[in-house]
Amino acid sequence: MALVEKRPITPSQRFYKQNKQDLSKNRPERRLTIHKKNSAGRNAYGRITSRRRGGGHKRHIRIIDFYRNKFDIPAKIQDIQYDPNRSANLALLAYADGEKRYIIAPRGLVIGDSVLSSESRISIDPGNSMPLSVIPPATKIHNIELIPGRGGQVARSAGNAAQLMGLDGDFATVKMPSGEIRLLNKKCRATIGEVGNSQHQSRTIGKAGRSRWMGKRPRVRGVAMNPVDHPMGGGEGRTSGGGHPMSPWGQLSKGFPTRRKSKTTNKFILVNRNGKKFKR
Repeated sequence: MALVEKRPITPSQRFYKQNKQDLSKNRPERRLTIHKKNSAGRNAYGRITSRRRGGGHKRHIRIIDFYRNKFDIPAKIQDIQYDPNRSANLALLAYADGEKRYIIAPRGLVIGDSVLSSESRISIDPGNSMPLSVIPPATKIHNIELIPGRGGQVARSAGNAAQLMGLDGDFATVKMPSGEIRLLNKKCRATIGEVGNSQHQSRTIGKAGRSRWMGKRPRVRGVAMNPVDHPMGGGEGRTSGGGHPMSPWGQLSKGFPTRRKSKTTNKFILVNRNGKKFKR
């Protein structure tokens, strides 16, 4: 896996960096896909609630096993495939009993490797899944549950990984990819290793059309508008706004925490992502 630069024959290729990967060109497993309807950022009433979305290529949702609840049945990696709905790649597992499932492909996993999910301690190999209570400290993990049985929710994007720092009583101390340190129930499950496709963040789009393929529409800066259209608009000559960055409706966009102080899970955060002791 490496970044490939194109010969600058066209203006768009001058800045384009492709994340070259050895992925399978097989079609996705049909029983593990469902159609994804394009809402174009609109809610049930047809009103735009998420701006600058629309168009793009048609996609199918891959049904991914975030639970890893098929215990003590070995599975072989049958395929490594692209997923248009996320930055990470997917690994197609073929279990010994004939069932197939998708999981997020960890770094270093190749076709033919075996993975296992268990309630007890097993080998610390990439792709194996087990509870936090049996994982050795300092191990890199991903696809981590926040509540036992809910399925993995943390560290699922390309190149991400958390680190298990230790166990204390009924809780495990985990350092999140953001740098936040928090307590999790030691019954929560996690998958060993880092998420693959770590070069994803280094690629460049190259041209506006490629953003449109991904369903992203153009964005007009607030400072380029008139005062009637945006609080940051207007001014003689070019200006950077002159005031605090805000939305078209006056909501401040920077400089204050957005997490509610009354949130019940605040008590599990030991250190926030800025490296400071979390204020409850």
